Amino acid sequence: MKVPIPIFVKSYKEMTLYVCTFFVPTKPLYTHVHRRACSSLSTPRITTHYTIHPRDKDPRWQDIEMERFADEADVVIVGGGPAGLSAAIRLKQLANQHQKELRVCLVEKASQLGAHTLSGACLEPSALTELFPDWKERGAPLNTPVTDDVFSIFTEKHRIPVPILPGLPMRNHGNYIVRLGNLVRWLGEQAEELGVELYPGYAASEVLFHEDRSVKGIATNDVGIAKDGSPKDVFERGMELHAKVTLFGEGCHGHLAKQLYKQFNLRENCEPQTYAIGLKELWVIDEKKWRPGRAEHSVGWPLDRHTYGGSFLYHLNEGEPMVALGFVVGLDYSNPYLSPFKEFQRWKHHPFVESTLEGGQRIAYGARALNEGGFQSIPKLTFPGGLLIGCSPGFMNVPKIKGTHTAMKSGILAAEALFPKVTAENLDSETAGLHVPEYSDNLKTSSVWKELRSVRNIRPSFHNPLGLYGGMVYTGIFYWILRGKEPWTLKHCGIDANQLKPAKDCTPIEYPKPDGKISFDLLSSVALSGTNHEGDQPPHLTLKDDSVPVARNLAIYDGPEQRFCPAGVYEYVPVETGDGMRLQINAQNCVHCKTCDIKDPSQNINWVVPEGGGGPAYNGM
Repeated sequence: MKVPIPIFVKSYKEMTLYVCTFFVPTKPLYTHVHRRACSSLSTPRITTHYTIHPRDKDPRWQDIEMERFADEADVVIVGGGPAGLSAAIRLKQLANQHQKELRVCLVEKASQLGAHTLSGACLEPSALTELFPDWKERGAPLNTPVTDDVFSIFTEKHRIPVPILPGLPMRNHGNYIVRLGNLVRWLGEQAEELGVELYPGYAASEVLFHEDRSVKGIATNDVGIAKDGSPKDVFERGMELHAKVTLFGEGCHGHLAKQLYKQFNLRENCEPQTYAIGLKELWVIDEKKWRPGRAEHSVGWPLDRHTYGGSFLYHLNEGEPMVALGFVVGLDYSNPYLSPFKEFQRWKHHPFVESTLEGGQRIAYGARALNEGGFQSIPKLTFPGGLLIGCSPGFMNVPKIKGTHTAMKSGILAAEALFPKVTAENLDSETAGLHVPEYSDNLKTSSVWKELRSVRNIRPSFHNPLGLYGGMVYTGIFYWILRGKEPWTLKHCGIDANQLKPAKDCTPIEYPKPDGKISFDLLSSVALSGTNHEGDQPPHLTLKDDSVPVARNLAIYDGPEQRFCPAGVYEYVPVETGDGMRLQINAQNCVHCKTCDIKDPSQNINWVVPEGGGGPAYNGM
């Protein structure tokens, strides 16, 4: 019997900074506590999440009913972004076309579709046109075709214009400046009309497996757990969604995808993924400075030539003089004193940027990690019972700063590969979970593969003695002339977490104070993201060992997590008694960017999903 998904009652408190740290008393709270995260009585207790402290060893959970309801679908999709929605839409289009019954369920951790979506975004509409050739008539929110491209190299006070020749990645003729969250909401409306079952506010917290270790489906998050890890009176177990095939489209550095990489050794034959952090703001500016359809990009100042990054400033045409601006910093940077947020705020004071923003008003802020590994870092995409789609495996075209069209195309290709298998009357599978290797085969003959292969060497070419300038020379010679047909493939430098140098070997960076007009402090910025989590829940920024932040990160790298986090989640504060410092985690501030999980030099932070519905509330970012 199919059991409907229960509706969980959630309440949200006003966003406040809170301390999720408490000291372990002389007598333990309970006798069988797992001591992995608290090496000594002098170590502050930070992590209370059940993934670190198992509930089966906690007496407070002994009498709690842990049975979960289960439901069956043909296909389950994790993640309501462009890739997941494209896959869902294409599946239902094929089902309607062939008059087949097909149940497609999509779960999304945000309270509503698009609420966690953040991108520049300059959209290449090819995949959207493939899904809906009549997207204009359907009212898709693509209101701003690019009419003007500007590319610059910044020095501290000046701008060096760079011509964008036909064929170069940064040329945006035929693309649209969009607010991607609005497009995601629109895609959700199209999916619902086709019969896709959408469940926003339900975070997929666990991968379920058959006895033969093939993927069986997912479980949604439990709710009603107190900050100390104990069950509340309103505790509700999550539910299970089983499927013939589960598609994982969680976005960059997905919580479940990390587990799947290890379970199925999916990165055995590829390079490690590398990442960047992108920070973005929306502004309403003086109408006299507004140039609808203008797309501006820059490299150079305030970053040095050995730190990969750049900026965008897009003029939207949506009824008011609005611009979207942002700054991207590669997470392979080496100086632990670098703050991507403060670099972004400093960049806005460049004369070419400040002149646009003067007299305007900032209305939104957000941040998100993005994949930069490209072609070399694509993992194995299929395994028994599941597929990886979109930015979860990483299909971003880095020099274009575009990944939405490739993510959508991967979702379409996944749907077309699995549809004949899940609807076959005589389902033939070697494993309990259906394996669909045809998806990988189809992707390798698609436009996605060709596009990513052609630009495969541009990002790693940055790693040369000239840094930025050497990379630009490589792009100008080899990409523009050969279009990526050079017979070699350059390598990345390894995982981003290993690139930080000890603080003693680096020079601290003095950042100017924000002026409150063009540049701003971190907490006032987070307030514009709409971020909120139920306060009385275990922090979802878990530590494998609570002693590591002070003993290693602070001691060797001067606590870089307090600078690379774009939301003020991590702070080192004095201990309440005696000398020394402790790490404080303000988990309610988390914008779900995943940067901490990626850049932590000790790889001690493991980002897990909070209660569904928590996180940022981006309004068309």
